[in-house]
Amino acid sequence: MTSRLIYDRGCGIPRLARLDALGVLHHVMGRGIERKKIFWNDKDQEDFINRLAEVVEQSGMDIYAWALIPNPFHLLCKTRNWPLSTSMRKILTGYAVNFNKRHKRRGHLFQNRYKSIVCQEDSYLKELVRYIHLNLLRSGIVKDIKELNSCRWSGHSALVGKVDRKWQDSEYVLSCFGKGRQAQKNYLRYHERLS
Repeated sequence: MTSRLIYDRGCGIPRLARLDALGVLHHVMGRGIERKKIFWNDKDQEDFINRLAEVVEQSGMDIYAWALIPNPFHLLCKTRNWPLSTSMRKILTGYAVNFNKRHKRRGHLFQNRYKSIVCQEDSYLKELVRYIHLNLLRSGIVKDIKELNSCRWSGHSALVGKVDRKWQDSEYVLSCFGKGRQAQKNYLRYHERLS
């Protein structure tokens, strides 16, 4: 894989090409343009989740953690059959088009391109899962860990068994915390320490 410079349009500042190899763990974030909300209501969030589930089914991507905040969104994923850029283009372009139709608006929804940080799975997986899910608590979307447990707008509720998300790889994440029901208890304890 070669590294090359790509120039952002309009500002002349070079940026490096993304590391976009299959099987790489990515922490992906996307923000609304001008710090505006990218999720206005439940229908918006459900549309984003449905698009994410569809891409997971088509591409084999593994989703370990995710959170939809009015601005931004976070995903922790590992690519399989498609490069990350293909998956994200499919999710974000379709979402933006539908969002604009639903809300009778025009123009860009997202600020620049999504941000992607390549992560070391062994060292950071548990910490990133916690960081992403606790964003809903830190941003005030939920008031406590009990409310986070049943919140539909993050992967946390699937990991604690409150919401069924077949497309989310809960089994792998929980295996990092132990076996069976004890894994869920350990996972919850790990989150409660910092909430």
